[in-house]
Amino acid sequence: MSGKHHDPRETSSAAEDGGPRPEAADAAKNAPGCEDLEARTSSLEAEIAALREELSSTNDKDLRKLADDVNFRKRMAREKEEGQRFAVATLLGDIVPVLDDFDRAIASAEIAKEYAVLHDGVALIRRQLGQVLESKYGLVRLESVGKAFDPNRHEAVAVEQGGDSEEPVVAEEFLPGYALHERMLRTAKVRVRMPAAQGGTGAPDGGAAGPDGAAGSSASGGSAAN
Repeated sequence: MSGKHHDPRETSSAAEDGGPRPEAADAAKNAPGCEDLEARTSSLEAEIAALREELSSTNDKDLRKLADDVNFRKRMAREKEEGQRFAVATLLGDIVPVLDDFDRAIASAEIAKEYAVLHDGVALIRRQLGQVLESKYGLVRLESVGKAFDPNRHEAVAVEQGGDSEEPVVAEEFLPGYALHERMLRTAKVRVRMPAAQGGTGAPDGGAAGPDGAAGSSASGGSAAN
């Protein structure tokens, strides 16, 4: 073994030179720059947490709004479909009693075996139905015979000459016209009497021309039918 001995003072001095110094570490922690960095880090972490919470809350609100919009559109589509399906419910509810009246009229005619009973019953039902449609729904039957020809209201399907008026006049109505709240629902099909001065000039405006270019070609057929 070697007889060399180590000096304890050398070991202590080496430890002091190479080992950590608690005083130096505390001084580093208490330095002004380090405290600012830690405060900034804490502030940034708090901001990040707040932004995450705000983002989560915004996403929840957007999702709820989107769900509300989808439910609203579905409800509106369902209500529209139901409205279209039952739009005529009120009208049909008013027509059903008319069907009942027809059934009673037919039953009475079968018992009485009289044409007059059936005729009077059907006429009464027709009058009642017309009153309901006019008073509740605004459906008006237009009077055409004797009125001046109006292409907006009349369709001339036949023409005759010899009228003593100065303008075309409806002489006969083949099919009545109807208006709904002052809007034409169906024009009347009529025979028009032309003034003598316009005899043979053809159909008035709005009339149906025959093969020879005049609605008067159908007048003979209409006369024959009568």
